Amino acid sequence: MDAVADNKQLDISASIELLRERWPDAINHDNRDGFSGIIVDPAQLDDVALAIRDELGFDYLSSVTGVDYLGVSDHMEVVYHAYRTGGGPGLVFKAQTGRDDPRVPSLVPVWPGADFQEREAYDLYGIHFEGHPNLRRILLWDGFDGHPMRKDWQEAYYEEEHKPFDSRWPGGQVYRAEEKNVFGKNVKYPDDFDLGRLNDVSESELYQGLGLGVDVQALDSDGLRTDRLVVNLGPHHPSTHGVFRMVVTLDGETIASLDPVMGYLHRNHEKIGERNSFLHNMPFTDRLDYISSMSNNLGYALAVEQLLSQGARYSPPSYRAECLRVLMVELTRIVNHLWSLGFLLNDLGAFFTPMLYANNEREKILDFFEATAGSRLMCNYMRFAGVYRDLPERIRSVANLVNDKVRDYNTMDYLTEMVNERLPRFLDEYDTLLTRNEILRERTVGVGVLLAEDAIALSTCGPLLRASGVPYDVRRAEPYSIYPELDFDIPTGMNGDIYDRYLVRFQEMRESVRILKQILPRLEQTQGHEVVTKVRH
Repeated sequence: MDAVADNKQLDISASIELLRERWPDAINHDNRDGFSGIIVDPAQLDDVALAIRDELGFDYLSSVTGVDYLGVSDHMEVVYHAYRTGGGPGLVFKAQTGRDDPRVPSLVPVWPGADFQEREAYDLYGIHFEGHPNLRRILLWDGFDGHPMRKDWQEAYYEEEHKPFDSRWPGGQVYRAEEKNVFGKNVKYPDDFDLGRLNDVSESELYQGLGLGVDVQALDSDGLRTDRLVVNLGPHHPSTHGVFRMVVTLDGETIASLDPVMGYLHRNHEKIGERNSFLHNMPFTDRLDYISSMSNNLGYALAVEQLLSQGARYSPPSYRAECLRVLMVELTRIVNHLWSLGFLLNDLGAFFTPMLYANNEREKILDFFEATAGSRLMCNYMRFAGVYRDLPERIRSVANLVNDKVRDYNTMDYLTEMVNERLPRFLDEYDTLLTRNEILRERTVGVGVLLAEDAIALSTCGPLLRASGVPYDVRRAEPYSIYPELDFDIPTGMNGDIYDRYLVRFQEMRESVRILKQILPRLEQTQGHEVVTKVRH
């Protein structure tokens, strides 16, 4: 046990050497230029993964990603990123397989959180994960033609490999290739598909595909015998809970089983991004989650900056740019949690009132985003080595039907009042009215419990993981920007129920305000400094 405990403290290099000592013929360093981690023989992947989790302490599987190296070699690759929930850098390990019939073992028995991620790699790359309990498409419909993230896949009316397309620039004669399609869309259908004779899929076929093609009355049940009922919840409008559907089996009023159905709004930004420049992809990150566009911008910018930093001529963002980045993403965290809690309370029966209270504060932040970035939701604000622009001197708006007053505020005064007075006052009021409310507690305490070990095994993240008692936050576990010099705590829950998830999000908003109060004087001290460093290629 002592040796295992010591192994869990090893750094990445020592961890890799321990693995190579045990499996010298199955593990190799990834020595390709610019790459890191190890390449594992698929035949030994299960055993190596168990050692990585149990002996080296990398208990948290962050991501499973497919890669197609067509044109570079004849193989496909599955890339795994595993982390320790105690913090620190991740261990990257990979398995390679042929392109003609790509197959690797499923790691769902090791990390259950690999389930959806392996299904995504199967859906988009056609990689088969042997032993997966439910390997079927997750984002695309079952009749989709091919696997679009493969480099040799082309849409129905493929034009060129890189943008801008000749048909659209520089002559200005815009001609969309999909206009040739009899269906009016740039999409492929199976050869025997006839849109004019389209029949709805029968209910039995639908639920059989979802793994629910069984007699629900025959399922085992404890306690009071009641009829079982299969009910569809969603999909909802994308501006509310997102286009997400749950097929649930009810035993009375208790959910006995649930099968999530997603992908209704899947647009495969990754495939679009293959033809864009790095900068062209920034606006697409806004649309990954329209509630958190600033945060998505930053995540993408940080990834590209890591690549740029490999070059000798790269200059990192200025200190003021880093302050502006943290300002924007912490305001975004508040916007996100306000919306989340508002709709949670709406679903719990507090019909719209808490959500509208939250939305009023959210609008004040979005006004600031619009004045700075030019947009309230699709901000496109972050840039490599900086941000798009500095704060405006003033925030102005014209009178309209909603707002009958012309507004004209000094930006720093607006921010200072929001951070020091308005947001703390609102959070105190919201807390007083709701947190100890008897109805809220009755409908959330002890409901939807997710224990810490299950939350880690299922690769949950963010407030969901922290509400289960795991103090894992990337700002501390693998720090970036100026977070190491800022003073803030990581809120966690104790019971892992819905009430804890409410409390964690609420406390995270308070911590965001705490961070913002530290950013304000830094903005005052750096006025006039550059906000974007020129990137030289």
